[in-house]
Amino acid sequence: MRSQNFYTYAFFNTPDFPVNLPSGNLGELVLINGKNISAVVEPGISVESSQNDDDQVIKMVLAHDRVICELSRQMTVLPLRFGTYFISEDTLLNHIESHAQEYQEKLNSIQGKNEYTLKVVPHKVEELAKPSGGNGKDYFLAKKQYYEQQKSFFAAQNQEKSHLINLITETYQSSAIVQDRAEEVRFHLLVNYYDKALLLEQVLSWQEKCPHWNLILGEPLPPYHFI
Repeated sequence: MRSQNFYTYAFFNTPDFPVNLPSGNLGELVLINGKNISAVVEPGISVESSQNDDDQVIKMVLAHDRVICELSRQMTVLPLRFGTYFISEDTLLNHIESHAQEYQEKLNSIQGKNEYTLKVVPHKVEELAKPSGGNGKDYFLAKKQYYEQQKSFFAAQNQEKSHLINLITETYQSSAIVQDRAEEVRFHLLVNYYDKALLLEQVLSWQEKCPHWNLILGEPLPPYHFI
């Protein structure tokens, strides 16, 4: 077992209890124990061997995420990027030992926490009532009013977004990552296991403060964005 690829899913503190290993992408998973840090691996596979097969790559991505999620229900794990592998068990163990302090510090920082993704999607301005057909003074007044409503709509929307970003970053500080995109804003939040109810209350409160946006909270995940 020392001379084959070891596709690696996650690192974690060497456990003092039996770990229930899920099934891998193609076969059984193996626990590789270092002195303080351990790894879950699947021997004999690598992404390179399937990189020209889109269906197989998608299957591997889904398996990668599934394994990490199942492991995270048992203990705190450092999820590794899709495609991470080591060419031998010795190479893996040497890597673990040389980075043990770094990985332990990261594990301590995410101990007892999940990552939640909050999507903030803007309402469309098309939801405003457009002026009906016609001509003359009444039509042009209605058209002017419509464009003024559009302007007010966007101004309120931008103000709400800025306020929400400030509110969340002040509340969560280093436990919040903001991705401000054209189509939506995403917040990745690192939250203690026992603070889920508080988070749900906060999301309801934020939604009330942002009527021009739709707030969508995802399910708890391993802390992908905080490692």
